[in-house]
Amino acid sequence: MLRFSLTRPTLRVTLVLVLFSLLLAACGGSSTGSSSGKVTITYLTHWSGPQVDQLNQAISAYEKLHPEVTIQVRTVPFGNLLTTITTQGSSASGPTIMGIYNLWLPQLVQDGLVAQAPTTFVQDIQRAYPQNVVSAVQADGKTYGYPNEVDLYALNYNKALFREAGIANPPATWDELVSDAVKLTKRDSSGKILQQGFGVITSWNSGVVHPWLSLVDSDGGQLLSADHKPLLTSQAALDTANLYYQLIFQKKVTDPAMGQANASTTGPYLENFVAGKTAMIIMANWWESNLKAGMGARFSDVGTAPIPVGPHGSGSHSVSYSWSTVVNANADPSQQEAAWQFLQWLNGPQSGKNGSSAMGDILMGMGILPSRTSDLTAHQADLSEPFISTYVQQLKNSVPFPTVLGGDELTTSLQKSLEALMYGQSSPQQAMTQAQNNLSQILSRYYA
Repeated sequence: MLRFSLTRPTLRVTLVLVLFSLLLAACGGSSTGSSSGKVTITYLTHWSGPQVDQLNQAISAYEKLHPEVTIQVRTVPFGNLLTTITTQGSSASGPTIMGIYNLWLPQLVQDGLVAQAPTTFVQDIQRAYPQNVVSAVQADGKTYGYPNEVDLYALNYNKALFREAGIANPPATWDELVSDAVKLTKRDSSGKILQQGFGVITSWNSGVVHPWLSLVDSDGGQLLSADHKPLLTSQAALDTANLYYQLIFQKKVTDPAMGQANASTTGPYLENFVAGKTAMIIMANWWESNLKAGMGARFSDVGTAPIPVGPHGSGSHSVSYSWSTVVNANADPSQQEAAWQFLQWLNGPQSGKNGSSAMGDILMGMGILPSRTSDLTAHQADLSEPFISTYVQQLKNSVPFPTVLGGDELTTSLQKSLEALMYGQSSPQQAMTQAQNNLSQILSRYYA
């Protein structure tokens, strides 16, 4: 037993100090250094304009419910988003909540920049979202954020050009795709393509890779094995490379020069589809607003259909990719807790209108497909519109683009191999062998 021998004056001083310490503990600390129990968190996003206004409206509603929490929005252009996260995320004063492209997730986890979701929130996420969406916010089996936006691909086609060519329905198989593309192609007297039957995208890494990989998936293939090995010399990958070779060089119904693009949706690939010079193209749901702006009343001529199925495929599958909101692992614990609570509310059905989450309402305001199951139900009327309904129906069949270390480098490397094929610098076999070797080298740096 410990014994203390204190004089009465010393005892009085000691009791005062103890009481003062207990009072401070009762008040609690905060990330802002205040003893009031309030906490300030920041939300980093690449959104701008109306989307930030909608986010701030949701934040104001949350702050009224939780006056102890203050949330500040910070915005940067998409091109600066990853750099901002990596340079500021390691500091406790960095952003608390960050919107990220999920392809970056494994590297951010490895760098210790994103926090693992606490068990309560993991359970909420697993209940509320389709499993293929949940897997995109996971690394090594652990969950790191709330999914929000999901994008996938479908065949887009010009119904007016189809009617003119006497084609009643969009192609469901690769054979039908080639046959229809031949009928839809127009040339001048010198043989130059004036209207291409099927368009491909060039000069933009995901724009090149994702449509091609959607065809691979629809032929029963995939990009990587479960142990992170590339599968680009598989039958499905070779089939798809040969399909491109047939369209471009044998049937001459595809002109890669008509598909130059960038991530801002500008360039010939959009312009040629809008102008009726591209009859079919595989593209993601988010470009709907660009088509509407470019085509005006002619937008009603745009049809969407599932990705045509290859000779070895058992069904249509599309690549999907997604975004999520994550929490900074280096933020103060009180900030992290406040951030997870806010994200649960922001993505929950109590925060928006008519059963939608506030996040779902924001995404729909941008013409982007939300990923939460209850949001899809709440916005069913809008999502039943002809253009977007195909994407909604195919969401359950989509295949998430692999979220692996080196994912962006991997995508750019595969882009270069595919463009070598499209511009006649490599045969299908050579392009796939080159891609297999290059991706093997990239992945070997991260995975034993």
